[in-house]
Amino acid sequence: MFSIFRNKRKSVLPLMVDVHSHLLPGIDDGVKSLEQSIELIQQFYELGFSKLITTPHIIKEYYPNTPQIIREKLAEVQMAVKAKGIPVVIEAAAEYYLEDMVGKDLTKEEFILLGPDYLLFETSYINEPAFLKDVIFNLLSMGLKPVLAHPERYVYLQNNSSLLHELVERGALLQININSLSGYYSGAAKKLAEKIIDLKWLSFLGTDCHNQRHMNALHKTLQKSSHFKKALDLDLLNNNL
Repeated sequence: MFSIFRNKRKSVLPLMVDVHSHLLPGIDDGVKSLEQSIELIQQFYELGFSKLITTPHIIKEYYPNTPQIIREKLAEVQMAVKAKGIPVVIEAAAEYYLEDMVGKDLTKEEFILLGPDYLLFETSYINEPAFLKDVIFNLLSMGLKPVLAHPERYVYLQNNSSLLHELVERGALLQININSLSGYYSGAAKKLAEKIIDLKWLSFLGTDCHNQRHMNALHKTLQKSSHFKKALDLDLLNNNL
């Protein structure tokens, strides 16, 4: 039976909306079953979230999801959440792979977005994509607001924060993973995440939750990260969605 009480010891409040997770079962590297999805959504509620915008990968070679696939799976999860009586709003967008957007004549209507116009995208982790700046420009030209997922995890940005500043100046918004603030991914990711917060480049916080292991790490991060509290003092856009 699900508790109606929030967890008083560990809380993300005043952060109400998560903008990055993988909670639609069986369509990417996130949760594998509807039961796992519901278990995590209950825990999100207990942490203080009232809305989750889950963002399955769209990577042509590995996860060739479409808006139709995502919306059908979302409806399944929404029905289960309602049946369990968990008072959390569940919506879906997508996490797009930048390289799949190169050289394509795309329109705004083809994307599944965060809110009306934010597009979440990721890149390869090691090398700077050759068309990174071009894709950001093209998205902006379409009237979209590009949101770079977990920039702190990219090695090419860990070694070149001036490039990251240039991307921000060009109009890219940044979303860091909360668990980066405890060193969950690496010490280098933690260092860059903290720098992004210190320099006030941050627009969104996200959990990037794929499974129970990530949720367990999130609880630990909330207990020990002073930079998480510092991030909450910034003008984050999460709660506007």
